[in-house]
Amino acid sequence: MLEVSGLQAGYGLSQVLFDMHLKIEQGEVVSLIGRNGMGKTTTVKSIMGLLKPSAGSIRIHGKEMRGALPFRIAQAGLGLVPEGRRAFGSLSVKENLLATATRGGKWDLARIYKLFPRLEERQEQLSRTLSGGEQQMLVVARALMTNPQLLILDEATEGLAPVIRETIWNCLATLKAEGETILVIDKNLKEMARVVDRHHIIEKGRQVWQGTPEQLAATPELSHRYLGV
Repeated sequence: MLEVSGLQAGYGLSQVLFDMHLKIEQGEVVSLIGRNGMGKTTTVKSIMGLLKPSAGSIRIHGKEMRGALPFRIAQAGLGLVPEGRRAFGSLSVKENLLATATRGGKWDLARIYKLFPRLEERQEQLSRTLSGGEQQMLVVARALMTNPQLLILDEATEGLAPVIRETIWNCLATLKAEGETILVIDKNLKEMARVVDRHHIIEKGRQVWQGTPEQLAATPELSHRYLGV
């Protein structure tokens, strides 16, 4: 579904990605994990067209998309839950959801409200008046309303209260059970083990290891060396 190879990218004179490789098949849930500053978010920004790579390849369903504009990437079937809460503050919850909605897919308001009942309760409320956790639920739901073929979540549970984090992880477990394709960046290995088929560890702009959560748990030296845990 998505194949990244030899990707190089950075900011000005500062190169962050040196030889990034990543492959996601339809129906897989995979992760990008690593210490802060290793290139995880830069990889996501490059994939989504928010940062122009200097070299390498980004293929979506076999079509080369490196350097394509973000709306073209979205049209190709990728949906992003970005790092930080990025709800449209001057719009209501319902307006946020409808703003990016794609017709004809399986995700509509009814399904979203079933997944996140709290959003239905607050559908007429301006999103800037929501709690941080509610805003994060909204941003996840808004990405689903694009009916993506690949959902990317960049630190979607960072800084949230435990009850909200549990809601997000339960949501991902539901999506996995329904066969959704997901790329998740997060620090919580225990929760990721519930949903992730395959981890990818990134170190200094390169993928240095990939394997199942069980394989990672059985090799604690990997977590100590690359994740600092």
